[in-house]
Amino acid sequence: MNDGYGETLRAVMRVRDGAAPAETFDVVSAGEWLAFDAGVRDLGDRPWLLCRASEEPGRPTGVLGQSGGELGRPGGEPGRPARTLLDRLRGRAGSKAAPPVAPPVPDAPAIALCHPDGRVREAALDAVRTAPELRPLLVVRCADWVAPVRAKARAALAELPGDALFSSAELILRLSRRERGDFALTLLEDALREGPAAEVLALTARPDRATYRLAYRIAVERGLLTPMELATTAATCGDVTLQDLCAEAAVRPGVTPDPDAAAVLDRLLTARAPRVRAAGVTALRRAGRHGDAEPFLVDRSGVVRACARYVLRQGGGDPLPVYRGLCDEPAAHPAAAAGLGECGDRVTDAGTLWALLGHPLPSVRVHAISGLRALDVVERERLTPVLDDPSPAVVRAATRALLPDAAGIPEHLLRERSAPDRPRAVRVAADRLLRAAGLQRRPAPGYR
Repeated sequence: MNDGYGETLRAVMRVRDGAAPAETFDVVSAGEWLAFDAGVRDLGDRPWLLCRASEEPGRPTGVLGQSGGELGRPGGEPGRPARTLLDRLRGRAGSKAAPPVAPPVPDAPAIALCHPDGRVREAALDAVRTAPELRPLLVVRCADWVAPVRAKARAALAELPGDALFSSAELILRLSRRERGDFALTLLEDALREGPAAEVLALTARPDRATYRLAYRIAVERGLLTPMELATTAATCGDVTLQDLCAEAAVRPGVTPDPDAAAVLDRLLTARAPRVRAAGVTALRRAGRHGDAEPFLVDRSGVVRACARYVLRQGGGDPLPVYRGLCDEPAAHPAAAAGLGECGDRVTDAGTLWALLGHPLPSVRVHAISGLRALDVVERERLTPVLDDPSPAVVRAATRALLPDAAGIPEHLLRERSAPDRPRAVRVAADRLLRAAGLQRRPAPGYR
């Protein structure tokens, strides 16, 4: 039913006419079940369409195979006008007042479980006991807005074995965002904590983010993954929540056996994600490997550099002399300039960083600007000419450093740099600074 609303209604009609849900839409997808549920309710103002078409010979057939001739006329009552919105709001069946009648009960249990009338939904819940394929709709009804329907559905769901919920994990998590959707989630979490390990680990491979996050959280609580498996997951996945969860669990004290501790740390230290490397560097202190943190003093991430300085100091070392020595040959370690600014002295080390602004490598110039910002020694007059640097990365770094003092930059200098013939990075920088200074509300003509 990914093609839209029309496809959803066609699926509803096929199920109404006797087709199984698995024959009409992807029953593995939580979104498909929720769309089906909503599609049935959308026909609530035409209850005769929810029942299977009459097969009496000679009866006229109207839209969607219903007897009555017209979509607006319910079958069997051709003389009664169609209900208008005003009629429905007034509780009337047509333009003439009519006593309330019981709603027709659909033949298809899947339709009845989603019926707009709560009495029909409540009665249809009995069919789920002999139709396991309808359990996703039982989960949906556990968050029903009608209390009797909700209570009956929850009692039926609580009677099912725990592993029966695993196939509906994505749907349960989607429904847990609703106001009354926490009941099924509690059952699922309890089932995961007590169920077979293989089922929990299988859910970690699901593509749905909420599902695999929950499965990993339970797997970590139960100790179902080895430290190396956790470290590998943290180092290779792109989900930051999972990175934090697995990295912290992999280096938790008492979790990693001594023979594997070094390999687990090395796996974390080689990860691309800075937060994972930071967890590995911090764990070096507990492992007594303080000296191994020194190479990470020049990591490209400021968080990792901060963790490395902490570990080195905990082992009795001093990162400042290391940074000063590395800045003598910054080409080998460009991030040393940023590290020097993060722990250096404003009087002693500011001159070194200003000098590095003339280094031929753009990466060194970028980190030198970062170091000047960390030392809080940015001088507007000396840094403004760097806006003309040939490297866009350097221009962006200089812009970030100048933004707090943008109002002090002469306007004509920024207007000159916003001319159409200037490089794009320079024009963007000038526009940002003009807006920060309150001199421009929108991009200047010619901005690209």
